Amino acid sequence: MSKKRIAILYGGRSVEHGVSINSARNIFQYIDKNLFEPIPIGISLKGVWYKTDAITKEVEKGEELSLRLNPDSPSFTSKSGSFMVDMVFPVLHGTDGEDGSIQGLLKSMDIPMIGTGVAGSAMSMSKLVAKRLLKEAGLPVNKFLFSYFSDKKQFTFEEIEKELGLPFMVKAANLGSSVGVSKVKSKEDFEKAVNDSFNFDDCVLFEEFIEGREIECAILGNDPVQASLPGEIIISSKYDFYTFDAKYVDGEAVSIDVPAKIEPSLVEKIRAVSIKSYQALGCEDFSRVDLFLTKTGDVFVNEINTIPGFTNSSMFPMMWKERGISFSELITKLAELAEARYKKSKRVARDYQSALNF
Repeated sequence: MSKKRIAILYGGRSVEHGVSINSARNIFQYIDKNLFEPIPIGISLKGVWYKTDAITKEVEKGEELSLRLNPDSPSFTSKSGSFMVDMVFPVLHGTDGEDGSIQGLLKSMDIPMIGTGVAGSAMSMSKLVAKRLLKEAGLPVNKFLFSYFSDKKQFTFEEIEKELGLPFMVKAANLGSSVGVSKVKSKEDFEKAVNDSFNFDDCVLFEEFIEGREIECAILGNDPVQASLPGEIIISSKYDFYTFDAKYVDGEAVSIDVPAKIEPSLVEKIRAVSIKSYQALGCEDFSRVDLFLTKTGDVFVNEINTIPGFTNSSMFPMMWKERGISFSELITKLAELAEARYKKSKRVARDYQSALNF
């Protein structure tokens, strides 16, 4: 049986460029090379695509690529020649990678792809849209307000404090990895937090701060959908919340419990809420659901990551490893899910015969 050629997209025009490189490096290392031929394709911070020999931060040292815009035979071309792939694995966190942009390009070229498609990616990436849809689906989310850059002074500090209490969170609506996120404890913090978030986005959320445990749950599959046992991220007291540095820079910032030490009834509640959230936002193949668990046993959905991290410290592969699925087996499973979903999609007609004259 010939190996399937999987293009691993990494880097990207995003503040999470470096995180993407670390995730892709692990996927390139652990993908089963008896089954797959991985082809690294790096995207520079300027958005230019390059074929590279391995996953590298020096993306621009690769061969610049172009894509033949023909869904019947989409191919990549570099100075060394042309090649086609059987599937693409976008390992792109954040803007232009996790928001439906790349997914739309791949869909229009009819290239099979691992992970959530255009609609689910766009809905999940937008914290505002996701919260609205989760709330509409009857799922527990914390209270929130929002404003756009065109009306950035829509709410005063006093109005937000009255609605959400203190402290509250200020977040760029379409980013991940805690970039553009601040915890506001007083009026003195407010203006700086808002300006920081608007530096990264045109929409900013103000969220009720939930005093609780940081819980994550890994979701895998389409029909049926599986949930891992929840894991817990225990953050050092020197951090006010789960910041970018706590996630990726400071090796002493967090400890991780997989599975989390939670009573069985709450475990099942978290898993059920996670699956329903995944389905409510139209996620496919895999995602990671981030939640809060309060002392009183209340569960709140924080957000959904349709392309969760695959770094050495990432929870998604750790939670499945605890369930007996190795890193290599997990990647194989994702490819199988994507292939089955792609084949199923061919059932839908794309042509309609009518008497309409062109």
